Amino acid sequence: MTKETMGAGNPECSFEEALERLEQIVKKLESETLTLSQAIELYEEGVRMSRLCARQLELAEGKIEKLLEKTDGSLARQPFEVD
Repeated sequence: MTKETMGAGNPECSFEEALERLEQIVKKLESETLTLSQAIELYEEGVRMSRLCARQLELAEGKIEKLLEKTDGSLARQPFEVD
């Protein structure tokens, strides 16, 4: 997948690809001399990548279950809850 495809906020972009692109954007914003227009464009792309990562993490969290041992020794599935 190219940077341009990822930059469009492509929903087919994997978490790892979005995170990598987000890291590239942060480095560019911190280290390069950019015009205001370029900086705003990169910032907006970064927000899209951040939201995509957050959505994918939420979906993954919904799939995680924890196994709890019952008093009789059997295992029971329960949704994962963050304390």
